[in-house]
Amino acid sequence: MDLSESLEIRRAEIGDAAAISSLLVNSFEEYQSLYTAEGYAATAITRAQVANRLREGPVWVTISNGNVVGTVSVVIMKDSLYIRGMAVRPTARGQRIGELLITEVEKFSRLKNLRRLFLSTTPFLHRAIRLYERLGFQRIDEGPDNLHGTPLFTMEKFLL
Repeated sequence: MDLSESLEIRRAEIGDAAAISSLLVNSFEEYQSLYTAEGYAATAITRAQVANRLREGPVWVTISNGNVVGTVSVVIMKDSLYIRGMAVRPTARGQRIGELLITEVEKFSRLKNLRRLFLSTTPFLHRAIRLYERLGFQRIDEGPDNLHGTPLFTMEKFLL
């Protein structure tokens, strides 16, 4: 059986804010020592910050057995879509959840006639970088180059 068949991806609602915040903390805590304190706080955001993101643009969650196991949010910036806050619960990794979330983002981008996706990531999130590369993202020289002192680089993908 395809593991993705047991997963549900839907738009997040305000009632999901606490679960999304918990997921972000759980997903990034193993990397906390590699971030500056401010960079980590900007990554593993609070429930109130998640609620703000819900007002700034779409946020999706992946549900498995009633639990939020993945999330991603986006913001439209001119003619592009900026991807941020993507995370998969460590116990749910390996089920192609990240790929499913990016596919959902691509569908949304096409509906909005946006042909460029971009994101910033840290050089130590190796699994995420491999996923982005496998899905067609390429590293570019545009900034930002840090998140409150934590190194970053940007990747982009053009949709056909």
